[in-house]
Amino acid sequence: MIHPTAIVDPAAEIDSSVEIGPYTVIAGDVQIYAGTIISSHVTIDQYTTLGPNCKIFQHAAIGSVPQSLKFKGEKTVVKIGRGTTVREFVTIHRGTEFGGGITDIGEENFLMAYTHIAHDCFTGRSVIFANAATLGGHIRVGDYATVGAFVAVHQFVRIGDYAFVGGMTAVAKDIPPYVLASGTPRARLYGLNAVGLKRHHFSTETMLALKKTYRIIFRLGLTLNEGIERVTAGVDQTPEVVNFIEFIKSSQRGITR
Repeated sequence: MIHPTAIVDPAAEIDSSVEIGPYTVIAGDVQIYAGTIISSHVTIDQYTTLGPNCKIFQHAAIGSVPQSLKFKGEKTVVKIGRGTTVREFVTIHRGTEFGGGITDIGEENFLMAYTHIAHDCFTGRSVIFANAATLGGHIRVGDYATVGAFVAVHQFVRIGDYAFVGGMTAVAKDIPPYVLASGTPRARLYGLNAVGLKRHHFSTETMLALKKTYRIIFRLGLTLNEGIERVTAGVDQTPEVVNFIEFIKSSQRGITR
């Protein structure tokens, strides 16, 4: 299952079912689990783990050292979860010691061509990155979020669960869960990600509670603290509403408005 032109370090741990295409280079200290398919001209550097049933397309580069002046060659890792698809020319960099030491891509992510994931980023389950989406270091992206084409996300920003970030958006502050964000030169919120929430079968009651929460927080001219107090007192505290409020309360970079 390994093409004769591929260069695979004997120290790499590769399941016998893995397919490796022509001219691919795989370093030592790499683990690749069952069912993963790696196309041609792929580079997988050391300290990388690929979960089962991943698909890696041609010219992807995974596990390169981070683009950080603080990085001094320490052992840090990239982990890619089960069922993730990495398309052409995607780059994913290792973590840094000062950032936790790991770049962690969740299960069933879909990284379209030219996506860049920098050091110490974490993504949840079933995240979609459209073409040339770019994450700076130390970014966290929640479950089922979508990041549009040519989006640039600033270091240390968080994007919440089920959020949708439209193409060509510059994201400098946290994007709350369940919302739609877009805009240049900076992102703005445009309500709930209603289409995405419906596709994931959110109940009518949950949608109404989130809509009320969004309106109180962002449409009444209140401060965030005033909005949170009013939501806590007057909105059904569904798990989604609690998640929304806790995300805002825990923000370090500030919230996109």
